[in-house]
Amino acid sequence: MGITLRETVKDGDLICSPHTPNCSTCTSRHLSVCAALGTEELVTFDHVVQHRGAPAKTLLFEQGQKADFVFSVSEGTIRLFRLLPDGRRQITGFAIKGDFLGVALDETYDVCAEAVDAVRFCRIPRSSFVTMVDEKPHLLRKLHQIAGRELHFSQDQMVLLGRRNAEERVAAFLLSHRARLSRVMTCSVTIPLPMSRSDIADYLGLTIETVSRTISKLAREKLVVVVPDGIRLLDVARITELAGG
Repeated sequence: MGITLRETVKDGDLICSPHTPNCSTCTSRHLSVCAALGTEELVTFDHVVQHRGAPAKTLLFEQGQKADFVFSVSEGTIRLFRLLPDGRRQITGFAIKGDFLGVALDETYDVCAEAVDAVRFCRIPRSSFVTMVDEKPHLLRKLHQIAGRELHFSQDQMVLLGRRNAEERVAAFLLSHRARLSRVMTCSVTIPLPMSRSDIADYLGLTIETVSRTISKLAREKLVVVVPDGIRLLDVARITELAGG
């Protein structure tokens, strides 16, 4: 079934974030591209960065829209997806704290970005960011590092969709998301999953019914337990074995 996008959020609908007064005190700076900048450079950067917040289901930008901004996620989760010609969507990933959106610096966005839950992010005018990249080789090196990480995730996604059955896909997703979260929070056996089962299905190339049946099967086998805020892993070794196919 196809989906209909709401109109992309207007600037006036975004909330100026009171929690991040400047770049030097940002708690996610060390995770993002900004980590490449020194103290004096951050002062300059702070003049062009726009700290914003948005509630769940806010469409931050749309596929094909002119890429006027790049984004760095400070809090929350953002679903990234492409619309297929028949109106269906394919989720290509979930951006979390520290992730940078717009790294390709294309003229238009090649995906849609929508808040899964309440999010905070830094929005930087693309023209200002390109100027900084041109002037600061160390910032360009950091961008290359981020691009390499995104390429790695894309390659993993190709293998996930092409060579694994439903149980293997779900197990691999849980472990992959847990590993990504470990960069920004203490690693735990409980994996927060703010995204819906439908989101997970669209990411894994499965139906929502298949995802639900697979998670129920893992729970019956005492490998996981479903908790209100996500899924708790009871047997990481066995789940790792499943994910490996």
